[in-house]
Parts: sequence; structure tokens; C-alpha cells
Amino acid sequence: MYAVIVTGGRQYRVMQGEVLRVEKLEAEPDSAVTFDNVLLVGEGDTVTVGTPAVPGASVTAKVRGHGRADKVRIVKFRRRKHHRKQMGHRQHYTEIEITGIAGGNK
Repeated sequence: MYAVIVTGGRQYRVMQGEVLRVEKLEAEPDSAVTFDNVLLVGEGDTVTVGTPAVPGASVTAKVRGHGRADKVRIVKFRRRKHHRKQMGHRQHYTEIEITGIAGGNK
């Protein structure tokens, strides 16, 4: 069984037991979170597509921890103008493990 969820402005295709990194969630490590915004639930040949969300469907996950991604370097440079600006950014993330997918009613 798989599902498509929305969190942090992005869509993720998830399956039970999968580990993924999402935008930072306000949750403690080893706690459970529930995603109610499920766009699609599929099992074998049967696929349930929501309009826009599947009613009654939810995905539960366990928070494994928080962290910060690798540094991304931003460089702005203008030739012949004696201008160079350099910055860096590290995005916060939450690592979750999908524990269950509850399908919605048709």
C-alpha cells in the first residue's frame, strides 16, 4: 500500500517502513505524527484519488530526529564591477519513518 501526502509545501509518495526527510516539524523525537492531507491511496490495482484529499485517509509516522542538511553556497558576482557576495544556507529537516497508512472510504 502506498499514499501521496502533502507536508511542508511538497508532495511525497510514501510506503510503510520508508524513512524520509521532510521540512522541519514541531514534534519531539520518538513521538508520533499524523498526516491528514492525503491526496492518493493505492493498493495493487485499486487507486483512490481525492478531490483534493481522500476523506478519512491518514498516514502515521514516527519522528526519528531533527537535523540540518548540507550547506548550499550562494554566490552573486558582477564582472568588472568589483562586486562579489557570498552566502550559505543550511535547511532544517525532520527525519520520519512511516508506520501506517489508513485508507479512506470510497
